[in-house]
Amino acid sequence: MIFKNEILITAFIAWIIAQGLKVLIVSIKKGKLDFSRIVGSGGMPSSHSAFVVALSTKVGLLKGFDSIEFAISLCFALVVMYDAAGVRRAAGKQAEILNKIVDDLMHHKFKQEKLKELIGHSPIEVFVGAIIGLIVGICY
Repeated sequence: MIFKNEILITAFIAWIIAQGLKVLIVSIKKGKLDFSRIVGSGGMPSSHSAFVVALSTKVGLLKGFDSIEFAISLCFALVVMYDAAGVRRAAGKQAEILNKIVDDLMHHKFKQEKLKELIGHSPIEVFVGAIIGLIVGICY
């Protein structure tokens, strides 16, 4: 049964911890509880990184670090973390610039939806997420 899958449970625990920390960090910065970050992407720490590193760590511990399963999960984790700090971060910066351009052009009275700017991660956010995933993967 899927709810007894130790590897999957470990990955989701890491994701929940990272998302909870994200809510806590944003709430402390804003001075009020902000649950909007519970499902949001981007920010500190990277829950994507925590999820995939916990997955990889647990696969390595259960199947062996020389197994095909570990190799696949590690490659997957590296792609996800690269994407979070690279492609998605660049897309967020582009969205920020486009939002500024639209704000400057608003006197022309056209309606434009704001683009989501916080979709990627800085390298430190990815690193902290990976550390959370490693710890959860080892401890659970």
